[in-house]
Amino acid sequence: MIVDFRSDTVTKPTPAMLEAMMSAPVGDDVFSEDPSINKLETIAASMFGMEAAIYCPSGTMTNQIAIKCHTQPGDEVICDETSHIYQYEGGGIASNSGASVKLLYGDRGRITAGQVKAAINPDDIHRAASTLVSLENTSNRGGGSCYEWQEILAIREVCKANGLAFHLDGARLWNAMVAKKQTARQYGEAFDSISICLSKSLGCPVGSLLLGTHTLIKKARRVRKAFGGGMRQAGFLAAAGIYALEHHIDRLAIDHAHAQQIAHAISTRKWLKELLPVETNIIIFELNDDTAPQFVAQLKEKGILAYAIAPNRVRLVVHLDITAQMTEHTISIISSI
Repeated sequence: MIVDFRSDTVTKPTPAMLEAMMSAPVGDDVFSEDPSINKLETIAASMFGMEAAIYCPSGTMTNQIAIKCHTQPGDEVICDETSHIYQYEGGGIASNSGASVKLLYGDRGRITAGQVKAAINPDDIHRAASTLVSLENTSNRGGGSCYEWQEILAIREVCKANGLAFHLDGARLWNAMVAKKQTARQYGEAFDSISICLSKSLGCPVGSLLLGTHTLIKKARRVRKAFGGGMRQAGFLAAAGIYALEHHIDRLAIDHAHAQQIAHAISTRKWLKELLPVETNIIIFELNDDTAPQFVAQLKEKGILAYAIAPNRVRLVVHLDITAQMTEHTISIISSI
């Protein structure tokens, strides 16, 4: 048995999702004529109570489009130092938007309103203009940590008071909403733009959406085209997104439960130095020494695929392809090491 915890991007479409994809009506999306993409965008925007949405190949693209729409070259983006937009998007903030970054050091990827307020540059021609705050919820490198809702509202107020745009990298936002019992409408009211992934927690083969106002999304379409993200008959992929939004959100509680069970097994082992709190579907633990690559290799020999995110840290990500049987098997393997 091979159990793949490297990421929730490794999932395969379910038979029902494949059936929905194969029967999808399609058209040319660059001409806004793909009915499946149009339907997906309408459904997603409506869920969040936002005006419009645009479908893109990846969460990196939706984040980078949002940053380019919200900033001008020479501006500054405020975010946590572990943020995906900074760590894992190829320097796109600089290369795509010509913007710089003010990095904050939050708690497991979560920054506070006080930190944001202190990070805003004064109106001084010598300083970069602070124009955008970006949060990541859940935080990948924070072990799937979730923001408390009141902190999000407090950061929003700081942004409003200082004329900053407020963006959410919600690649795993679905997990946060299920874990914290929050609603999409709440997030739609709080943020100026939201990036949501369909290919992580929800198990689609491809795709992310950027949500915002009609004005923002109109600009985003131009930026997407310039980035090479204009797709044609991508409705086959969008149909997977429609299916996932209708069937794969509530079941995330199962992934969270499996993660808790595996984390409990890890917590009992002598080789463990630290286990980050497990709130959603991501488990990050630190070993007593810098042997994470060797530990991952040892797991692989036993059919468990994991990811070394640092010399002494290992990450496991639970997803819809991880069954109860696989969870029990993983616990057995971990307990034997």
